[in-house]
Amino acid sequence: MEPSTQPSRLALIGSVASQAMSPRLWNPVLRELGRGWTYEAWDVAPDGDLAAVRVRLLAPDVMAANVTMPHKHWAAETADAAAEPVRLSGACNLLVRQAQRLVAYNTDITAAQVLLGGTYQRHALLLGAGGAARAALIAIRGNVGSVSISDRDRHASHELLDLARKLGINARDVTWQQAQDLAPEASLIVNATPIGKGTSDGPAWGGSALAPDAVLYDFVYARHSTSSVSCAQRMGIRCIDGWDHLREQAVAMVPLLGLDARARALLQETLVRLRAGH
Repeated sequence: MEPSTQPSRLALIGSVASQAMSPRLWNPVLRELGRGWTYEAWDVAPDGDLAAVRVRLLAPDVMAANVTMPHKHWAAETADAAAEPVRLSGACNLLVRQAQRLVAYNTDITAAQVLLGGTYQRHALLLGAGGAARAALIAIRGNVGSVSISDRDRHASHELLDLARKLGINARDVTWQQAQDLAPEASLIVNATPIGKGTSDGPAWGGSALAPDAVLYDFVYARHSTSSVSCAQRMGIRCIDGWDHLREQAVAMVPLLGLDARARALLQETLVRLRAGH
């Protein structure tokens, strides 16, 4: 029989989890809700002991854990049950403990669906082929004409290409230079790379002029406005940035954690304060 300890801990699992924004977003909200819950960071190296991490997750005082790079694929694989978006994408960013079982969700996909609003994309250019790119791909499936995928790691881009084709998406993988050349014709450009975290980084697609109806989805959030967002804004292009994504993926967690609309409102208020002070 499971001990009677009440679940009260949430965590973030990632190679640099302690540097992430999530604990600073969630802890003020949890304090305001008065449930006695806490949100902590678990730094787990890429070659870390993931079997031991799973054991920690099954402790009776743990409720759930967000998962970030490079462990989203592991999270999907270690789960005992998974929501359909996880099964489709092979990536998980939220593990919820249910007794001695872990259930996998992907609120990155929910966030991308909300932020893109179901708009048809004639050509989506995915820069990067990790978990964020997978979320974007799942979010636009059935609503896109063609997809071009590029990653400096060609193995990763080939894997994402295989997934796209299994989903019935007209897709191809291209070199990084080809991706730069294709950017002006894309209706959606997704930056799913770390490009933009540094203040000296240029736009992820190289800075060429974009189509007037293009949308930039930049997963990066930083203290500064990324060069991708700044460049696109100067062109009058609609931009979705990493802060928008962080908000929506957190809001998508609310019902999965058994919270209510007050938590949703508090998350949005807290994120506004964090962004203003960041």
